[in-house]
Amino acid sequence: MEGTNLDTLLEQIRKYNKSGDLSLVEKAYHYAEEKHEGQSRKSGEPYVTHPIQVAMILAEMELDVQSIVAALLHDVVEDTETTREDIVKEFGETVALLVDGVTKLGKIPYTSKEEQQVENLRKMFFAMAKDIRVIVIKLADRLHNLRTLKSMPEEKQRATARETLEVYAPLAHRLGMSKIKWELEDLSLRYIDPIGYYEIVDNIAQKRDEREKYINDIITSLQKALDGMQIKAHIEGRAKHFYSIYRKMYMQNKTIDELYDLFAVRVIVDTVADCYAVLGMVHELYKPMPGRFKDYIAMPKPNMYQSLHSTLFGPNGTPFEIQIRTWEMHHTAENGIAAHWKYKEGKSGSSDFDDKLEWIKQLLEIQKDMTNAEDFMRTLKIDMFSDEVFVFTPKGDVISLPIGATPIDFAYAIHSAVGNRMTGAKVNGKIVTLDYELKNGDVVDVVTTNVTHGPNLDWIKICKTSQARNKINQWFKNVNREENVTKGKDYLEKELKKIMVPTTFLEDKPFVESLLRKYGFNTIEDLYAAIGYGSTNANRFVTRFKTECKKRMLDEEHIKPEDILPMSVKTTEKPNNTGVIVEGIDNCLIRFSHCCNPVPGDKIVGYVTRGRGVAIHRADCINVLHATNSEKEMNRFIPVRWADDRSTSFQTMLYITATDRNALLIDIMSAVADIKIPVTNVNARTGKNNLAIIELTMEIGDTEQLNKTIKRIKQVEGILSVVRRRQ
Repeated sequence: MEGTNLDTLLEQIRKYNKSGDLSLVEKAYHYAEEKHEGQSRKSGEPYVTHPIQVAMILAEMELDVQSIVAALLHDVVEDTETTREDIVKEFGETVALLVDGVTKLGKIPYTSKEEQQVENLRKMFFAMAKDIRVIVIKLADRLHNLRTLKSMPEEKQRATARETLEVYAPLAHRLGMSKIKWELEDLSLRYIDPIGYYEIVDNIAQKRDEREKYINDIITSLQKALDGMQIKAHIEGRAKHFYSIYRKMYMQNKTIDELYDLFAVRVIVDTVADCYAVLGMVHELYKPMPGRFKDYIAMPKPNMYQSLHSTLFGPNGTPFEIQIRTWEMHHTAENGIAAHWKYKEGKSGSSDFDDKLEWIKQLLEIQKDMTNAEDFMRTLKIDMFSDEVFVFTPKGDVISLPIGATPIDFAYAIHSAVGNRMTGAKVNGKIVTLDYELKNGDVVDVVTTNVTHGPNLDWIKICKTSQARNKINQWFKNVNREENVTKGKDYLEKELKKIMVPTTFLEDKPFVESLLRKYGFNTIEDLYAAIGYGSTNANRFVTRFKTECKKRMLDEEHIKPEDILPMSVKTTEKPNNTGVIVEGIDNCLIRFSHCCNPVPGDKIVGYVTRGRGVAIHRADCINVLHATNSEKEMNRFIPVRWADDRSTSFQTMLYITATDRNALLIDIMSAVADIKIPVTNVNARTGKNNLAIIELTMEIGDTEQLNKTIKRIKQVEGILSVVRRRQ
């Protein structure tokens, strides 16, 4: 069967690429087959069936040989021991670039799934900027994964479908790949809302005969008229895809019977002149609906889509939509960027082609100033994937902006210098306020001064796009930079001291630089300036910085209690009333450190303090790990252990996140009461995205009791995570 799949793939490539190096495709297939040997998909199929199906999707779009080879190899680096260097050696640098761009960053630790998703997307966008084929391969990969998603657990199905609707389907739209986009959306809807999906499927199936008769009558009428005009044309009924119907029903609160554009006809002709001739004929045959005509031939969409659209009243008064386009336009509408691929058949790229991809470079420029996953995803959803409004410069150039955009967004879309010199704006020849929402077809003229006086800080609240917002922020960051650097450094050091993270971490240049790049800063001064200016959430950065410090010390140092204790000690078996035996000392003051709150079952160490006895820490406490870097401090550690006959309870804190709802706190407290755990303090608050954050301080006997408590709380409805609070 596998050989048959390879034969089918090669046959498909030969249909459009007579001179392609098919031996390279065969080599890639057998290489992938060997590397994935013994691996299976969740469905039980051999893993190699996935890359060959991804390659087949690309071949159906008529992609070049290098893209298809990369598709066959796209998982070998991620899922096998194969390295990027191995790919370079066997298949060349270009294929390695494509494979690397599609490969996820699975081996790098991140603080959250959201951050990992964003870093994967950032990597993909950087690769896209070098070679757009990266995203075409990724979309084909995602499409086949959705086609086979039924084998995955239900939770994974929903998460994959949701990510597809939020990121990959909009990307396909932005690249003009409507055929891929529609299937991604329909397959995702099946898992996001299966009831709504199958309700639409059933409704359409029940009225299929009625719809087909209606469309066939229109096609017959059109064909007769076209024959009379001696215009060669292909006419077809166009099925509205399910997700589009679902969105209209949901957003417009309509039933499926109230949607007029379920009925659609597409006419494909040879020339642009024929398109307009067919349009005139159609408007004579059927009455057009006012305000429902769009000429995307004269004014193409930014994703290169071209077609004439018109909504008409059909034979019995039922509206239908008609699309009229040439064969070239049709190929572009179906496959978008892939239809204009500049490497295809050795064709060189054009400046017009590169202009279509300018938004990728803009996104990479914008994301440099973003330090968190939330900002990055908001930029994608607003700037890149939201519905668009098309406006004109006075010279007639088309500018695409998200719906709700203002003249400020328009000015900064032209150039940052235009925005920084802006004093006002005219729309269609009339002066408007800067918060005016631009509409399709508006002609916008930015009024500027010869002096670069800079933007107004209030503009940040008015503008819609992250591009404008970031350029305004950049202006103010550069004003009084030295003062902002000093202010930001003082503030950051103060915040680090508050949470007991030594400021010496900031002097570790390699460590700091890696974090700065990760969070979008080029230098430490850039970070200080951003904090000083106030455009960066300092507490958020400090929290992440602290997390990375702990990860670094725990993961790289691998410190164990026995590694830091003196070897020559006198042992006593006499416990004190705290339940801890201090080896070598019979009677001494014992206290438990609040920075880590150890409980029986934890590995512990003792630290001789100045005048306050022995402080008991968990062995993995960050303060212990810091102290081990100093030889002087090392000598103050002494061996301690838990007594076997202890009867003392110990204070510890649990950090709970949950979906907010009525009686949530009551249910959590009841769960703790069920296992008779005393609670000494409760702190609850509501965060973003309907998230409840609850901190419980309680008296615990040992880690066994602690784990039992965590397990019981996790059983409460809506709980997302329960973790022990660590310093």
